[in-house]
Amino acid sequence: MIKAARLSKKTSETSALELARRVLAIEADAVRALIERLDERFVAALELIAGRSGRVVVSGIGKSGHIARKIASTMASTGTPAYFVHPAEASHGDLGMIEAGDVFIALSYSGASDELLDIVPLVKRRGAKLIAITGNAQSALAREADVHLDARVAQEACPLNLAPTASTTAALALGDALAVALLEKRGFTSDDFARSHPKGRLPRQALVHVADVMRKGADLPAVASGSPGLRAIAEISRGRIGMTAVIDPARRVLGIFTDGDLRRALEKGVDFAAVKVDEVMTRSPRTLSPGALAVEAVSLMETHKINQLLVVDERGALLGALNMHDLFRAKVI
Repeated sequence: MIKAARLSKKTSETSALELARRVLAIEADAVRALIERLDERFVAALELIAGRSGRVVVSGIGKSGHIARKIASTMASTGTPAYFVHPAEASHGDLGMIEAGDVFIALSYSGASDELLDIVPLVKRRGAKLIAITGNAQSALAREADVHLDARVAQEACPLNLAPTASTTAALALGDALAVALLEKRGFTSDDFARSHPKGRLPRQALVHVADVMRKGADLPAVASGSPGLRAIAEISRGRIGMTAVIDPARRVLGIFTDGDLRRALEKGVDFAAVKVDEVMTRSPRTLSPGALAVEAVSLMETHKINQLLVVDERGALLGALNMHDLFRAKVI
């Protein structure tokens, strides 16, 4: 009995995995099919949205309504002012949110949703342009649209071929394609993204500058050119970031002396009681300006496989220093 139960459970798990893989394959095929069908209508929709004088209004009912909300949210967060309007609520006053110059994007797989068809004439009468995303190019909604985007799928992932699954995935992917194409068209940057995501991790990465995280003042390890090697080692220990800058009387950076330089010198038998720091430092070290983004510091460190950076002004004078731990603390990494 126990063996039979285990066999039954294993068979059930195998069946569930097979079904899950089938669902993912069907939905992936639905998105891949969109690639082949993208044509001048997508470009026309893109130009219609980019050339609007108002906002983008996205609408749909049921599952299409959930997708419409996501599309509106994605557009809004990537630089295209957009919001969702429920088609049923539009008939009870929310239609006043739609104005001439707006672009109205209507989602309905059948293209025959009564709630949308009821308001389409009113939307167009208010002077808004209509983009329809449907799975039926011959539907009433598609015929009334200024631009129709074909989001039809071969089948739903639901075993009954009834529940909106592949069709909603295709509509969402098409909406994402529009949003990203619009982002690229208007030159939307990471700084722009950060301004609309003040609580997220990405804006922290986008807006933190080197000046915000660098060590300066008494926390900045530095020794004068010509200093004894032992003095440089003591400054590394005091600074606790694995290095010290080497500067001239005008504070211009001549080099950097790091833990790595120290180890390499010891391996060569260098007598630090007799050597000057200039003889063991790394000349022309990597530097960046205080106005650079902190993510640029990360990129520079990773590219050149270094752990510390010196921050200098336009004259090359030392202003600060930072290492990977400073970037970790600032949650840039």
